[in-house]
Amino acid sequence: MIDRRRLLFTAAAGAGLAATGQVFAQTSAPAAGSASATLAALMDRIVQESLMTSPEILTSLGLDKGPAAPMKAMLDDRSQAKIDADKVVFRKSIADLKAIDRSALTGDDGVYYDTLEFFGDTAISGYAFPYGGGGPYGATCYTVSQLTGSYQSLPDFLDTQHSIETAQDAEAYLSRVSAFATALDQETARMERDFAAGAIPPDFIIDKALLQMANLTGTPAAEMVLTASVARRTAEKNIPGDWASRAEAIVSGEVYPALQRQADALKARRAEATHEAGCWRLPDGDAFYEYGIKSYTTTTLSGDEIHRIGLDQLAELSARADVLLKAQGLTQGSVGDRIAALGKMPEHLYDNTDEAKEQLLRDLNDQMADMARRLPQYFGRIPTSTVEIRRVPKFIEAGAPGGYYNAPTLDGSRPGAYYINLRDTAEWPRFQLPTLTYHEASPGHHHQIALQQEKPGTPLLMKVLGFSAYSEGWALYSEQLADEMGVYEGNPVGQIGYLQSLMFRATRLVVDSGMHAKRWSRERAIDFMRDALGDAESAVTTEIERYCVWPGQACSYKLGHNKWVELREASKAALGDRFDIRAFHDIGLGTGGVPLTVLDKVMTEWTASQKA
Repeated sequence: MIDRRRLLFTAAAGAGLAATGQVFAQTSAPAAGSASATLAALMDRIVQESLMTSPEILTSLGLDKGPAAPMKAMLDDRSQAKIDADKVVFRKSIADLKAIDRSALTGDDGVYYDTLEFFGDTAISGYAFPYGGGGPYGATCYTVSQLTGSYQSLPDFLDTQHSIETAQDAEAYLSRVSAFATALDQETARMERDFAAGAIPPDFIIDKALLQMANLTGTPAAEMVLTASVARRTAEKNIPGDWASRAEAIVSGEVYPALQRQADALKARRAEATHEAGCWRLPDGDAFYEYGIKSYTTTTLSGDEIHRIGLDQLAELSARADVLLKAQGLTQGSVGDRIAALGKMPEHLYDNTDEAKEQLLRDLNDQMADMARRLPQYFGRIPTSTVEIRRVPKFIEAGAPGGYYNAPTLDGSRPGAYYINLRDTAEWPRFQLPTLTYHEASPGHHHQIALQQEKPGTPLLMKVLGFSAYSEGWALYSEQLADEMGVYEGNPVGQIGYLQSLMFRATRLVVDSGMHAKRWSRERAIDFMRDALGDAESAVTTEIERYCVWPGQACSYKLGHNKWVELREASKAALGDRFDIRAFHDIGLGTGGVPLTVLDKVMTEWTASQKA
């Protein structure tokens, strides 16, 4: 899973275009007055208009330097007034886009136009819903949940993405810690707006969010990650100053009270919460699910269609796993039962100790080194950015996904990072770990996103814009590609882990559509996923509760994977012996993050050109 920040409307990152003096121009300037020049000017205007809107994305991309350095002391404005103002600006940008003559655009310019048009139309359709994170902020039902809200994201952001090299950086850090309290209060106000609009999270979502908030406020301010981070990093850089005690005072005097206010506001509505999982129960909930499907999968499939696809593909994948399980002597019970039995065998488990978890991380790094040696046979372009493998921070691991990825900075000052949730090693039998790592790191998310950022001649806006179906579909395709590379030769149990991963994504189609379109309960969805996959119930519960918050997002993986495979097989059938897997990958990844409709058009045209 990509860190959700990556999939937000990231035009604000374009501030770096002017503010840092970095040049991300097209290879050659289009003729003045042409449709291409108008489009280029519009993309430049989008990033310029967003100059002061997202200090956090500037930091994420490494663009908070030089003249933009003052932004490093700020956090994003999370107020409803700012969101409403952004919507006005965005509507104008998309209206201006539609005034450009699409028929006069060719090549990359056509791809840029089609991508922005799809993105704009979809985002604006989300403005109709008076709750959650609609529009460019993603199809999310609730401003605050176990997965959404600054309480959940900002401590890790400040710890891992705000760099500290100088005393000025440390001062900026403390300013941001203080601004964290403002961010919490702004989101509390928006959360109350959700409630007034009829969007109170289910009781189990509220309970998980309150647990995580209590874990934060229950930690002494002197030991809280925001305090420990600045203390550790200023000491490492020999920066004199009483940074720890200053951070502790801000955390105890500003952040914790704001977080308690948010928890109290959430707690006050707990008695009104229902136990229904799906967004159908919200005002215009069925329409919200259609919006979520389009936003995340970039398709117009219905919930019923997605449900059928999931059931069909789960059956086919389970049959393949059944053959491998029988070869291991596991013949009794369902496929899920047998995978569960396999996952409980001591030889397939790491001890649930910090020492064993460190060994697990070392093993994953060895796996990445092996993959790096295989990549040149399948890709012409290989990213220069590196990727690090890290644990999900302990203070959010209770509600965090099993794994996710953060992109590197554009200037190379910070590598990509793949996070794995190690709250309980029983959730990660050894045979499941390889395919997760191929998905999150290489040739999956890191490979794709780093190449998107590193492609020369690409406008900055197109370096940072992303779509879940494209990126998650590619990452799941990467799991299949790793199998085709031969990484599981002599390791049939590892291949079972790979098939279980595909089954997991097919099951997501079933349970996501089950809860949001067919009105399944949380418990029915948990039972279905646990029985189908044999996963630990704690892991399954976290997954199901995630889908309650992001309707449609879980469907983007398998539907995106299906499209990548469909396009490859169509190209192979058309080109026969002339098909070049390296060229196919380079062209597909060369588009950057685009809707599946745009990817289909690009790859179909490329195949036709190769055939001609």
